[in-house]
Amino acid sequence: MSSDGEEAAAPRLRLSCYKHFDMLWFCYTPAHQLQQYYRLGTLDNCSQKWSALYDCLNLKTKRTSAIEDILETREKSEHHIWTFRSPHEAKSHWRKLFGHLEGQE
Repeated sequence: MSSDGEEAAAPRLRLSCYKHFDMLWFCYTPAHQLQQYYRLGTLDNCSQKWSALYDCLNLKTKRTSAIEDILETREKSEHHIWTFRSPHEAKSHWRKLFGHLEGQE
């Protein structure tokens, strides 16, 4: 079987770092720096954007199967905001914060 048939059977993962490069480029613009200074009182040193770009470029040097495993592991390790409380915990927390408003209209 030719390599073309193998690629058709299993789509190849394409990792792009353009997004990270654009975010880094924007980080050094006066608009972003002034916004950060206005909001936080400090300028952004853009270290997080550098780290993200480096990480992306580093991933591009690995095999496709390794990239898929790394990205899958990262996705599983991230906690989504809605998983922190059970429905019962969320209900009791809501009532504690806003229970005094029930029945008022």
